[in-house]
Amino acid sequence: MSTVHDFAPAAPDGTPHPLAQYRGKVLLVVNTASRCGFTPHYAGLEALWRRHRDAGLVVLGFPCNQFGAQEPGDAEEIARFCTVNYDVTFPLLAKVEVNGAKAEPLFAHLKEARPGLLGTRAIKWNFTKFLVGRDGRVIARFAPRVTPQALEAAVVKALAEAA
Repeated sequence: MSTVHDFAPAAPDGTPHPLAQYRGKVLLVVNTASRCGFTPHYAGLEALWRRHRDAGLVVLGFPCNQFGAQEPGDAEEIARFCTVNYDVTFPLLAKVEVNGAKAEPLFAHLKEARPGLLGTRAIKWNFTKFLVGRDGRVIARFAPRVTPQALEAAVVKALAEAA
């Protein structure tokens, strides 16, 4: 069975970003957008990252333009927006699709491992969050409306578990 560590999505410059480098870390994988009603989640994601990165949390943002064309910029524009408006320092990877035939393979894996409400696999909107354990297995999926602050207990619990 595959784990998240088996994937290497693209970095903003198009080079592979192997997730194996995060073996032993807890990951929070999020499809993001800079022109969405949930965009303020960037602040909460950054706060989680800063509070728990020394304990082994890594937040990974994947810009996505599939929902209402709310992420139209290129990698440089996205990074600038996130830095200027939310002081984002967690890794932002290349823009991806999360649904359909061109979906990033990592997201196909995440959706298969943790389907959504009523077993649906499709991601419904920006800022869907997947919590991944130190072993690379998907622990939980959180809907866009679930704030990063509401994830605190789940993140702390995942960080407390051994790889």
